[in-house]
Amino acid sequence: MVVQILPDDKATETRVGFTVTKKVGNSVIRNRTRRRLREALRLVAREDGLPSGDFVLIGRDRTRGRDFSLLKDDLRQALRKGLDVNFRENPTVHSGKGRGRAK
Repeated sequence: MVVQILPDDKATETRVGFTVTKKVGNSVIRNRTRRRLREALRLVAREDGLPSGDFVLIGRDRTRGRDFSLLKDDLRQALRKGLDVNFRENPTVHSGKGRGRAK
């Protein structure tokens, strides 16, 4: 699972998107994976809360078979890590030009 966060201090709501690629499986498996992510996020958000901003959860192949309690723990850890990076007082500003690869 991958969590992408775009903080928005001016927003009054939290928007969340879920995506699972065809590499994970057919539509039934992808939808089940999305439902598992949605429920895990709902439970984690109820316990820990979420700040306003845009969140994208990307389900991977391992997400579909992961034990649900471990999936919640993984999500909680990914959110904490992402929030620490994106919501610290002096965030690093990226120019968006390239990925900083060595030439």
